[in-house]
Amino acid sequence: MFLTITTTGTPERPATDLGYLLHKHPDKAQAFSTSYGTAHVLYPEAETGRCTAALLLEVDAVALVRRGKGKGRGGAPDAALAQYVNDRPYAASSLLAVALSSVFSSAMKGVCNARPELPGQARPLRVEVPALPARGGPGLVRKLFEPLGWTVTVEPVPLDTEFPDWGDSRYVSLVLESEALTLAEALRHLYVLLPVLDDAKHYWVAPDEVDKLLRVGEGWLPAHPEQRLITSRYLSRRWSLTRQATERLELVRLAETDDSEVEEIDNAVEAETEAEEKPTPLAVQRREAIVTALRQSGAARVLDLGCGQGQLVQTLLKDPAFTEIVGVDVSMRALTIASRRLKLDRMGERQASRVQLFQGSLAYTDVRLKGYDAAVLSEVVEHVDLPRLPALEYAVFGSARPRTVLVTTPNVEYNVRWESLPAGHVRHGDHRFEWTRAEFRAWAEAVAERHGYGVEFVAVGPDDPEVGPPTQMAVFTMTSPKEAKAA
Repeated sequence: MFLTITTTGTPERPATDLGYLLHKHPDKAQAFSTSYGTAHVLYPEAETGRCTAALLLEVDAVALVRRGKGKGRGGAPDAALAQYVNDRPYAASSLLAVALSSVFSSAMKGVCNARPELPGQARPLRVEVPALPARGGPGLVRKLFEPLGWTVTVEPVPLDTEFPDWGDSRYVSLVLESEALTLAEALRHLYVLLPVLDDAKHYWVAPDEVDKLLRVGEGWLPAHPEQRLITSRYLSRRWSLTRQATERLELVRLAETDDSEVEEIDNAVEAETEAEEKPTPLAVQRREAIVTALRQSGAARVLDLGCGQGQLVQTLLKDPAFTEIVGVDVSMRALTIASRRLKLDRMGERQASRVQLFQGSLAYTDVRLKGYDAAVLSEVVEHVDLPRLPALEYAVFGSARPRTVLVTTPNVEYNVRWESLPAGHVRHGDHRFEWTRAEFRAWAEAVAERHGYGVEFVAVGPDDPEVGPPTQMAVFTMTSPKEAKAA
């Protein structure tokens, strides 16, 4: 991965002062060892009128995987990337940010013992990053850098120049220009915002990352209009750390407004008598809605079709009203994880008699699925190719025919409320589609009519007045046998 910093100058203020600021002599090419490869610093040009410093980071892909314990992107797995063949050696990310802070640590702190007057001087700066992953696209790049005083030129990188119809990749070519910033400010902006745009880190985000973020973000982060997004992404969406950082940033902002010290503001705030409740995750709300619907249906024997890693099965086991729970999934790996989650090998005899897991495909009819009170398809249908949905429909509603069927699926209209989800993207890389409320209702009503069921719809999660809930659930109930036969 590659980054250049260019400045211009005059005989009175030569551009080669950049060498003093970076503590790297323009006449030398230097190499520095990092945890994940070698960082090279060189100067493609070094004249009085113009000087450019380049940072080239050679990433050792094997070291990255080993230090990340085999978890894809060095501890931040990405299903689209293999362990040893991925974008990490080429795309600017947290690896480059860490190299910047390591190789240019004195410059980032604004320290220059040889020329102490230089770090505080604003100078013309041009930063070029030819390959930058930007989850959020060019628009988000501008939102992050322009409020900091940068003139931003950002160009999407096409997937393949030979096939323009394929569209753009998630990478951009970035040029930042400013006349009003110091080099230390520029480096601190890059250190925070490069991994924010990549939306991933190659190392585990520990609590000390909050102190690091506040230290490097001093002077610009508290007032940034995208402060919440920056904080959340920088801290890898760890809720507790994000909340801690947000509270401290708000104290800084209040102190600056009141022209006082943070400690004075903090001491003036009365201690909280009650801890604020953590928001309930959508996955938990979804399971609660499913359990409520199952109880209302009076079901005792329940199928969890596409059970995945067994979270819903585990929840159902806690309720003695459900006397038999069967988890079905096409993935043996998912079933193995579910078995470990449920501790089947250590479960008591009575509890073990209530649960079983087996492999099966919902694209085919299966006599083992017949005779149950209820079946749940939670976040399953959107993983099925549309041409194969009729096969799933018949396997569940036409062959298995439980009295009650619950189907949950994302509401694509709600996606605009996810600040981290780029426009036009689905919530999960494996989703074949995501339906609007009208599309889901039309599908569910047609299924119900074909197979002799009635259907009602339930909102799961906060029901936004404009875009509806994040998850939509259909509750199918079999009509009387006579009506079902006629249907």
